[in-house]
Amino acid sequence: MQPAQKLLQLLDQNISKAVVGKSNAVELVLNAILCQGHVLIEDVPGVGKTTLASAFAKSLALSFKRIQFTPDITPSDVIGYTAMDFKTGEMSYRPGAVFAQLVLADEINRTSPKTQSSLLEVMQERQVTIDGKTHPLPRPFVVLATQNPVDFVGTYPLPEAQLDRFFMRVSIGYPSMEEEIRVLDMYMAKDRLIDELEPVCTRDDLLKLQGMVGQVRVSKEMRAYITSIAQASRSVKLFTRGISTRGALALMRSSQASALLDGRDYVMPEDVRKMAVPVLSHRLILSPEARLGAKGITAEKALSRMISGLQVPVRSK
Repeated sequence: MQPAQKLLQLLDQNISKAVVGKSNAVELVLNAILCQGHVLIEDVPGVGKTTLASAFAKSLALSFKRIQFTPDITPSDVIGYTAMDFKTGEMSYRPGAVFAQLVLADEINRTSPKTQSSLLEVMQERQVTIDGKTHPLPRPFVVLATQNPVDFVGTYPLPEAQLDRFFMRVSIGYPSMEEEIRVLDMYMAKDRLIDELEPVCTRDDLLKLQGMVGQVRVSKEMRAYITSIAQASRSVKLFTRGISTRGALALMRSSQASALLDGRDYVMPEDVRKMAVPVLSHRLILSPEARLGAKGITAEKALSRMISGLQVPVRSK
């Protein structure tokens, strides 16, 4: 189990050369990548969302492409298109921007729903189908998408089906005063510190660690605990719609990755509770009663409150 812990340590140290004080975000994104999941990074502008995504690509030695989503971006820009080769007279496929191991979908909510929907097959099946022909994407493959949760002018909110494709939602947050001073010190002489980052593992190393996640044991009690969270979300009045089975599976898988990153080969209740909010909260919608009953309540707070009222199983390997 030690290689995963070592990778997290090296990754945190490497990324901190360009992004300061984001150890929690680094661990969550790595957790999602080990689970072959996609991440929605949601926060205000200027806190390092794009830099964090670029730093991951550099540190994990992954091919990287950035798609700056705007209203005029079309599905063909994302997934590609078929065009005639005038030299041969034959139709050939021109790959889109998603053909990379790590794709940054920057400001994903600024593009039209039609373009957003072009990512559904990409994120779920890891392939592109054009004119009846299927084109597999490279492995590993992960989408890191960013959006600003407070700016609604000129945006198209992601539909539930699109949100459900994201394995996890992560918030970076503002740095502390000490961290911000360190950022100013680091960038005083250079603007592109990210160009100096070196890989801390190989593609084969990452694929091997992804395979190890499924080997982490999840006892019957832990599986029942995860199921109880999903079931409770469907019955309480806090939410208009509960967690889907896909969400429950994501919580189990992320708990396995959490245990792996902690050097264990079995899941504990602490893993489940730790991963519940980042994995499940974006899949939930607060009910009108919840909004009226508690001023300032969020899906994250409501979910945490619900989980705190559930019985925690006895630790079991």
